[in-house]
Amino acid sequence: MVQLRDFVASYNIEIMIGLIAALLVLVVLYLIAEIRISKIKKKYNEFTRGVKGVNVEELLIKTGEELKDIRVDMNNIEENMKSIETKLAFAIQKVGFVRYNAFGDMGSDLSFSIALLDKFQNGFVLTSIYGREHTTSYAKPIKFGKSIYPLSVEEMQAIDRAVMGEYNEKTL
Repeated sequence: MVQLRDFVASYNIEIMIGLIAALLVLVVLYLIAEIRISKIKKKYNEFTRGVKGVNVEELLIKTGEELKDIRVDMNNIEENMKSIETKLAFAIQKVGFVRYNAFGDMGSDLSFSIALLDKFQNGFVLTSIYGREHTTSYAKPIKFGKSIYPLSVEEMQAIDRAVMGEYNEKTL
């Protein structure tokens, strides 16, 4: 221990200069680090506030909420679409039409039969028979492509045309 005290006493000035130099180096390094940190803080603040004052964090939160709302809306639209598709299955989708001359002595094809069917081939066939003195119209129910009432040849043709898709969204 005495040797250490003698060493420090003899090199007192050199040790002090070395410590001061080390302290100056540390102060310079500290200042450099502070300058770099302040630059990084400035960039971070610009990023979080945005160039035009828009806070990126708030923007991300708002976008996330809007995305949630869009998902809810999309789910509602999907549910509505399924409901519409279910209802559409029972709407008229297939149409078959036949014009004919009901009486040989008449000149034109003024009589007709039209079949209106849904996806499951349920609906009705409407027939109008034109005569010189009067016109008769009547409808017959159709279930799964068949009727409980006797069908004329023209009514069966109208149903066949409807089932085969003579008139659909592409041809209309």
